[in-house]
Amino acid sequence: MDDADILKMTQANLDLLSLTPEREDQLKSLIKAAVGMIGREGVTLSPPYSPEDANLVVMYAAYLYRKRAVDEPMPRMLRWALNNRIFGGR
Repeated sequence: MDDADILKMTQANLDLLSLTPEREDQLKSLIKAAVGMIGREGVTLSPPYSPEDANLVVMYAAYLYRKRAVDEPMPRMLRWALNNRIFGGR
């Protein structure tokens, strides 16, 4: 899966039916940020992404998008997915 797939999956995760150019740029930026933040957790990701890694990026990017509106901690499901990727190796 490549960056275009990740963008489409993130859009679907957030239930965004269509994207303005500005919203698309925002999501692309959040996806890049998610990959970087996942990297700081100790996971190296690069395209083409495996389905599991793609889903991890989508979950993280969607979390960042939602977090801008509410101040909630990282969802447990995302934390578990990160921990499984970190400690599960590959």
